[in-house]
Amino acid sequence: MKNVVAVVLGGGRGTRLMPLTGYRSKPAVPLAGKYRLIDIPLSNCINSGVNHAYVLTQFLSVSLHQHIRGTYRFDAFSGGFVEILAAQQTMEDDAHKDWYQGTADAVRKNLSYFMRPGFDYVLILSGDQLYRMDFRRMLEDHQRSNADVTIAAKPVARQEASGLGIMRADDSGRINGFVEKPTTDEQLKSVAVDPAWIDARGVASNGRDCLASMGIYLFNRQALIELLDNQDHSDFGKEIFPQAIASRRVQLHLFDGYWEDIGTIRSFYEANLQMAAPSPPFSLSSASSPIYTRPRFLPPTRIDGATISGSLIADGCVIEPGAVIENSVVGLRCRIGRDVHIRDSVLMGGDYYEDTSRVAANDAAGLPRIGIGAGSVVEGAIIDKNCRISSGVRIVNDSGQSEVDASQGVVVRDGVVVVPKKAVLPTGWRLCP
Repeated sequence: MKNVVAVVLGGGRGTRLMPLTGYRSKPAVPLAGKYRLIDIPLSNCINSGVNHAYVLTQFLSVSLHQHIRGTYRFDAFSGGFVEILAAQQTMEDDAHKDWYQGTADAVRKNLSYFMRPGFDYVLILSGDQLYRMDFRRMLEDHQRSNADVTIAAKPVARQEASGLGIMRADDSGRINGFVEKPTTDEQLKSVAVDPAWIDARGVASNGRDCLASMGIYLFNRQALIELLDNQDHSDFGKEIFPQAIASRRVQLHLFDGYWEDIGTIRSFYEANLQMAAPSPPFSLSSASSPIYTRPRFLPPTRIDGATISGSLIADGCVIEPGAVIENSVVGLRCRIGRDVHIRDSVLMGGDYYEDTSRVAANDAAGLPRIGIGAGSVVEGAIIDKNCRISSGVRIVNDSGQSEVDASQGVVVRDGVVVVPKKAVLPTGWRLCP
């Protein structure tokens, strides 16, 4: 796999993940208490023997850069690297074309970095997906079929197809049809496959008759260069793949493991809570394919007289007597006060500890400590990093509304309460529209 270079697409503004993306790019959003979204594709690369990777981003990339710099370091003998390529204006650009215009345009503007000797294949990945895949199997399919392009595909039911790129393949696995986000029965009919076709390849179709692109692509480098030559084509799904299917051999790599696109507040929330379940669909504790992240050298979490069930608790937390935590994710350095009740929630924790002098100064100014104050209730919520939640606060969507803009920047999105980074909620605060 030394001749494969990975390119991780950092995505756009991440508006559907706001306010989590108000301070950071999508790949930098914290995940499962101690990781970030970018750790998923990069861990898949490392576990597959791909140790050359670029991350393409253009929005709020500082925290992402810090995380990558502090996590992915290779020794001098491996020659490996993970580098960020932020959008930049070059001498070839005019003043209006420095930003990436789409997925294909982002790759096109950085082609010169992938031209170094020894790279025969370019693996293009998304920075906001949760899955575990061995890319060596994908390369084997690609080479065996003598393909120019291989696209990873997952079987899905028709009702899931409208938000995905749907493909049709012949008996050899060659893709001969592609529709981006089909919305009509006629469009679906043109790309649907017989479920028996899926069953014949060792994957149980369970009635699923659509093959969805996972946003994971493997290109012969020269084929990628030639396909990106048309400057008017800025997106892989809408423009590059229809062209490639008509003129190249585009192959299917069938995959039926867990895969989730973390594109909305609801999908992010549910994916986190699923990982806290007794039998999670995506396990963080794989011995053969671990998820890597930044080493922080934090102390063990201290728990004193609390009741915790079905939850993930990260390092460096302090959980005081009487606290009850159910079906939740508690992030790094989280301080949870006495008699706090947390249910079905994701707490991202803190970036730092407050020393005694700072705590004293904050107390004098009437500013709560970072963490959850005594007697507070948090249910069905996401609490971003470094939030100061005082005592007796109730963060619950009691009215069951789908979209709310409340005080202190707190919002409800997709029915989930989201407290933005660095928010301060005073004593007795309640969620009110």
